[in-house]
Amino acid sequence: MGFLAERAVDAVEEMDRPDCDERKLERTYRQFPLINWAVSGWHGVYRRQLRPLLRPNGPNTLLDIGSGGGDIPRAIAKWAARDGIPLEITAIDPDERAHAFAVSLPKVDGLVFHRALSSELVAQGRTFDLVTSNHLLHHLDAAQLMALLSDSQRLCRRAAIHNDIRRSPVAYGLFSVGTRPFFPGSFIRVDGLTSIRRSYTSSELARIVPPGWTVSTKRPFHHLLTYRPPNRA
Repeated sequence: MGFLAERAVDAVEEMDRPDCDERKLERTYRQFPLINWAVSGWHGVYRRQLRPLLRPNGPNTLLDIGSGGGDIPRAIAKWAARDGIPLEITAIDPDERAHAFAVSLPKVDGLVFHRALSSELVAQGRTFDLVTSNHLLHHLDAAQLMALLSDSQRLCRRAAIHNDIRRSPVAYGLFSVGTRPFFPGSFIRVDGLTSIRRSYTSSELARIVPPGWTVSTKRPFHHLLTYRPPNRA
């Protein structure tokens, strides 16, 4: 088989190890805004997928799952505020290190962070207009992925949108070369390459997701996994 023909399901990202270097981990969180700005394309996702679903005069709520250092929900909060759209964002992550970093930064109006799992919010009967995640799907095993999608369906009222990396030898090569001179003293480069190796192709993802979910290719080297409740289709 060719390079990256199959997912590296057993590969582990350094920052996911409980005993990883704490200084490198903090630098990684601090560098996430730059790398996500460069590769994840969230501003376009906000403009084309999220903003059209937001009521101009509110109320609007959004849940971001696996928020890590919190740069994506912070960015969405900023864009919505700039557009004059009321939006209350809840960002959750079960990792105490990620949560501690996220809450250590200056507060943003309308954004709260909680150390929690999506299943806990389901058990509480919580719902949100929108549910999002960034670069989360490839971290999960098959059972965890199905659980996330089930939780997302229960938690969202208008749409769930998961943005993830799409595996490709070209993406791997460009990321390897493009990040080599940058991001010193962090896990950005090594874990980014592992993430690409662990990620799905769009066709792989489409084959395993439950009915009602749609996979769409997003350039460069990403895809969106989207769900609309039947009454919102």
